[in-house]
Amino acid sequence: MKTLARLLLAFALLLGAAAPAARAADDLAAVKARMTARITAIDALKLKGALGENNQALLEVRDPAVKEAAAVAAEENKDREAVYAALAKSQGVTAAEVAKARARQLAANSAKGVWVQDDKGTWAKK
Repeated sequence: MKTLARLLLAFALLLGAAAPAARAADDLAAVKARMTARITAIDALKLKGALGENNQALLEVRDPAVKEAAAVAAEENKDREAVYAALAKSQGVTAAEVAKARARQLAANSAKGVWVQDDKGTWAKK
């Protein structure tokens, strides 16, 4: 009977440990869905010059006169930070390191005319 109780306890602990991982995967799936849903708006705002990609792989408002730019940037940056934190944890590095590498990718792959910030903090249109 003690063996059965121990097995049930071990199983319960195992399920308890797996639950946060499953929630994290669900959370990241929700993040990905939100990011995918807003990519068209982000691209349009970047091409307008309202948003730019900074050297920390976050969006920055470049034209505050465009009202929706700040809200879109805030939502996207929150999700990007969640992704960078998850990647950092899985790779054993810091979120800042992940973001720095991603910033380089974003700058390299940005469309012509999009504001990007270099490693030194200088803004330029690509």
